[in-house]
Amino acid sequence: MASPVTEQLERLDPARRPDLPETTAGTLRLDLRDDGHTEHWYLTIHDQRVTVSRSAEEAELVVSADRSAFDRLATGQTHVAAALVRNEISVRGDMRLLMALRRIFPGPAGARHPRELGRRRDGHR
Repeated sequence: MASPVTEQLERLDPARRPDLPETTAGTLRLDLRDDGHTEHWYLTIHDQRVTVSRSAEEAELVVSADRSAFDRLATGQTHVAAALVRNEISVRGDMRLLMALRRIFPGPAGARHPRELGRRRDGHR
């Protein structure tokens, strides 16, 4: 059975993602450590699109962690900044790309945008 992070990466749609800032561009490599080996995923962000491949090629940002930490990120159980502060992930390279990773993985199940909650509270739809 595939892990949550693997499933998310394999299903990632290369269509335009308006949640990514138009100015965000770069490459990320995710190094998932599991049982003595490392699985590499290579993400390219350009023009609000994310393409995914399997490569150990050098990237502008390399994020390394145990598979379980990536699984928590992919399912929204852990925020990428919290994982960094708790040393659950290690990063090397252009830190500006790290927050793009937060937008690539979905948030927690049932989460809503704060503006949506405010509109509902104020009676706007």
